[in-house]
Amino acid sequence: MGEIEDAIERADRESFTRQPPKTVKARIKFLMRRLRTTRAVAAEIGVSQRSVERYLTGERKHPPKAIADRIEAAVRSRWQPQVRRRQQKKAATTGGITVETRARFGYTAPIGTTDDGRFRRLTVHLPPAYARRLFDARDAGAGDRQMRRIIAEGFKDVYFQDGGSRAMGLSDVEINDIDYLDLDY
Repeated sequence: MGEIEDAIERADRESFTRQPPKTVKARIKFLMRRLRTTRAVAAEIGVSQRSVERYLTGERKHPPKAIADRIEAAVRSRWQPQVRRRQQKKAATTGGITVETRARFGYTAPIGTTDDGRFRRLTVHLPPAYARRLFDARDAGAGDRQMRRIIAEGFKDVYFQDGGSRAMGLSDVEINDIDYLDLDY
């Protein structure tokens, strides 16, 4: 996963109305309800089918850290899909998204102005159209590079050009080095 997709996942988690299961047995039971078979669960978390059966019966309670992390990630990615969809729909239609980042921005500007990229710490609220484009791109399987372009275009319109009232000669904005990026919607 890329940095943008991770940020979307973190923002989704903040909208959960209940916490996901805590114990290994409860997490495996949840995955069984979603994936239906021990074979599918085993393939998802990268263990044998027999190991999944042991986790289900409680015979085995403490998996190695790497496996425990994969189990947790599989549960979190499937937890409360309706809540996730509802929050994303709200962001894409009325609310928009807030992007907080520390990154190096590069841009193309007219001669005589600075186009030297530098690290900036920005918190910018992007309109719903950018949220919709970002979610549509992620759902279509877009890579991190394409999602960066969508956010950079939003920064160009909202922050650098202030909705068309300044820096009209600015033609292209890029997010180059992301120190951190966080989304909220």
